Amino acid sequence: MMMDPSARHTLTLPINRSDHIRGSLDAPLQLVEYGDYECPFCGIAHPVVQQVARLLSDRLCFAYRHFPIVGAHPHALRAAEAAESAAEQGRFWAMHNRLFEHQDLLDDEMLVFHAVQVGLDRERFIDDLESQRFIPRVREDLSSGARSGVNGTPTFFVNGQRYEGVPEVQSLIEALQLTAPIRH
Repeated sequence: MMMDPSARHTLTLPINRSDHIRGSLDAPLQLVEYGDYECPFCGIAHPVVQQVARLLSDRLCFAYRHFPIVGAHPHALRAAEAAESAAEQGRFWAMHNRLFEHQDLLDDEMLVFHAVQVGLDRERFIDDLESQRFIPRVREDLSSGARSGVNGTPTFFVNGQRYEGVPEVQSLIEALQLTAPIRH
């Protein structure tokens, strides 16, 4: 599926150094996901995004931004905080993957277990969660998503434009390549 021209929403905050990114900011193709660790649809999209990243390799810059829908997913905000704590210890992507792989195990006790499994300092992680010091960071992502028209998860932006198709490997790759900016 391609971009729906009648429903164009533009990414208001371009990918930048404060994002959690895989790939180079200079990559010709950019994919942004606003996601929720407890959302089953994000869980389904997770391996799709991983495959797209593998196939496009160094041509893709992928950014993940938090958009926890707390009304539907009571552990989503805490899981986003856990990912931010992991980022502080240089293990964002390891925690990110683990949270999606264990979406049904996101209560506080299991978050500590996941933190230990990905090699985080347990006490530092617990202190981070207790202090809630990463809530402002998560709210920044929520705010940028809302300004870009995000109202559910997962929501993808392909080269700065909202992607309206089904998140499947081939359709995402086609959309990325079709909307890639021409570089001189």
